[in-house]
Amino acid sequence: MNRLIKTGILGFLVWMAGCGQMPVQEKPTPEELKQRALQSAKIHTELAGQYYHRGQYRVAIEEAEIALRKKSDYAPAYNMLGLIYMDLQEDDRAEWNFERGLGIAPNDPDIRNNFGWFLCQRKSERMEQAISHFMAAIRDPLYETPERTYTNAGLCVLKQNNFDQAQGYFQEALVIRPGYPLAQLGLVELDFSRGEIKKAWAAINQYLQINPPAAGSLWLAVRIARANGDANAETNYAFQLQKRFPDSREARELRAGRLNHEK
Repeated sequence: MNRLIKTGILGFLVWMAGCGQMPVQEKPTPEELKQRALQSAKIHTELAGQYYHRGQYRVAIEEAEIALRKKSDYAPAYNMLGLIYMDLQEDDRAEWNFERGLGIAPNDPDIRNNFGWFLCQRKSERMEQAISHFMAAIRDPLYETPERTYTNAGLCVLKQNNFDQAQGYFQEALVIRPGYPLAQLGLVELDFSRGEIKKAWAAINQYLQINPPAAGSLWLAVRIARANGDANAETNYAFQLQKRFPDSREARELRAGRLNHEK
């Protein structure tokens, strides 16, 4: 019995000695807490982006809002919400979030580009402001996709039939990134808007032979085929658009019969 007691006491003392050697976990410093909040906000915003691209808008909003609960001044989360609400046609909310993001990060080129695109699509009376945002994004030497923004600017001014300016923007994009598909498609749209139907028809067919079909390119092909009087090609491209991208804005326009309302 005495041996058992001694053994128990010895084990207890060994355990206590081990506990004495365990490091005491220090309380995070304010800087460490800030970094954790920033990292968490970044992760949830990236998740929001993934859900956004899948069309899962409700979950995307939830993730972006979690990001803002972690860090209330995280501008990319406001940018993400702007894009989501733009897709949902909730323009007031979209504009508020873009402006909130720019209020926090006025030089952020991604927010500038996206807000410019929003204004171009939904606020045609503010086209000059849209172009101003695009140019501000492009002037950032660290901006990774200026060719996209030049193309967006070209598509915007093309809506106002500013053909020469649109061509200049598309060509700037192609100088930065030769063969950039969206700029090439913009030039096809330019030919179509100018009424150069034969040239646009040859160009869109060549484009679709080289590039994977997308809702935008198929929609343009449908409209050019209609203008060119090629009913078989129009039917073929319309079928592809509905089959491949049934939930796209372009497919909805097609089902509504609004072929002549988009140029």
